Amino acid sequence: MTTARRDSTNHLIGLLLGTEDDWPQAFETLTRRLGAVSHRGREHQISTERLTIEPFDLRDPVRHDVIIDRLAWWYYHPREWLKKAALVNDTYLLNNPFTFQAMEKHSAYCAMIRLGFDIPSTVLVPYKNPLDHEKWAYTAGTYNLPFELDEVAERVGYPMYMKPFDGGAWRGVSRVDDVDALHKAYDESGQMLMHLQAAVSPFDAFARSLTIGPETKIMKFRPELPMHDRYEVAHSFLPPEAGMEILTLSRTINAFFRWEFNSCEALVTGTRVQPIDYANACPDIAITSLHYYFPWAITQLISWSVFCAVSDRRPRVDTTSREWFDVADDPDLSWNDKLGRYGLLADQYFQADEYREFCSTSLASLPALVRDWIDSADFDDLLVETVKKTYPQSEHDRFLAHFRGLMSLWVSDNR
Repeated sequence: MTTARRDSTNHLIGLLLGTEDDWPQAFETLTRRLGAVSHRGREHQISTERLTIEPFDLRDPVRHDVIIDRLAWWYYHPREWLKKAALVNDTYLLNNPFTFQAMEKHSAYCAMIRLGFDIPSTVLVPYKNPLDHEKWAYTAGTYNLPFELDEVAERVGYPMYMKPFDGGAWRGVSRVDDVDALHKAYDESGQMLMHLQAAVSPFDAFARSLTIGPETKIMKFRPELPMHDRYEVAHSFLPPEAGMEILTLSRTINAFFRWEFNSCEALVTGTRVQPIDYANACPDIAITSLHYYFPWAITQLISWSVFCAVSDRRPRVDTTSREWFDVADDPDLSWNDKLGRYGLLADQYFQADEYREFCSTSLASLPALVRDWIDSADFDDLLVETVKKTYPQSEHDRFLAHFRGLMSLWVSDNR
């Protein structure tokens, strides 16, 4: 039994949030200012609500048409509520909670290797300190074969990175240049299950792509710098072939696992693209991180959420891996042919043509609305509030000048 939503022209978008407050305020303000959305001769009202975590009956109704999830990857209780909302109530979710294990990197690596993407050599090694369990000693002694970490590392090749298979906010990531660093990192990994992954060195560009629905923004990323400087405002910094491959990768991983809101990282050398991370349940869209690119992100997040609500897009918690694997396994297709087929499959899943028509008609006013708001005193108030929450008082003036300059540049570029 599916519980009915409120009605077909009043839509509620739920925000399931963690500690963030900047982009949610922007989302709420802009959605409110957007007003009614006209689609196929009917006026649709959009409202938003921040979700709270409470005990829930498995038959409870869900009032929300769409939920943007930023919490359930970290906590089981909201994750199980999302699963119930999808299965019982047909609620549309950004992202699919049934493929969250793939957000733990390992499954995502495996899937993209299977589809033919150029993933650096990666090995999963056993725990340094196994989880405490009464049956573990017998099982390990019987079935876990002894191994030489040095030998495994030689196969992967130095330099490499040791990083948790489940990832998350750069936790536990170590660069390993030699045997001493290898053993130090492994000893410190404790009860984290770790990948060893060959480093790509040297490379020409570190590209981070943010994908929301069928749209992707590829940004030049500098991970060695402080967060406010990591995204460089740089246009056309990649060869066209590499840019198209990253676009296809970003949309492929999302369509494959039924994710709507995800970021990918890839290292580019010439035209060679080597993805190193493309499973991020809570991609960073903070104003103080994205700055110049923040207006694009909030525009796409509103557009895709409203489209899913207004068009009554149905959730898909199942995957269709076989159709992707059939492309991967076709010996008559070149790599470029396969990328083209992957792109078509992704566009079909995301209803890309229908979505873009919706944006150009029903949401035609949104880009100017966002631009004018970014150029307003109201946005500056939000920026001031965000800077004060993020940085020590002694640095407020410095960072306000920094971000105001970048946002003014974006407004100028989008006049």
